[in-house]
Amino acid sequence: MIPDLIKGGTSEIETFQNNTLRPIIKMQHNLLIAVFENYLQKRNIKFFDFNLNKKKNLINSMFSRDVSFKNIIIGAILGHFSMEEYHFYSKHPHEINKRISRIVQKRIEDTLL
Repeated sequence: MIPDLIKGGTSEIETFQNNTLRPIIKMQHNLLIAVFENYLQKRNIKFFDFNLNKKKNLINSMFSRDVSFKNIIIGAILGHFSMEEYHFYSKHPHEINKRISRIVQKRIEDTLL
């Protein structure tokens, strides 16, 4: 849990993001980076040869257009949900998937750029 981020008036989804998503994503950081690098390797993408702008565009494209990649990332996070967390997720899958994608995308950018 990230106490500094939790303030009065936060929505249920924000609270879920801060209490559940962020800790799981932090715990899975090394795996998420490895999944990203493996995905690039399997598609013969020479990511580390690209300039900064092209790297950013590729990461953004993967998270906005590549459904297969996004599903792998989301699955890596959902697999750590408790039953209670999964029930909450099942009521708000679209919004929570967007939040997972944004947080993981930012972590990948911050780590690899």
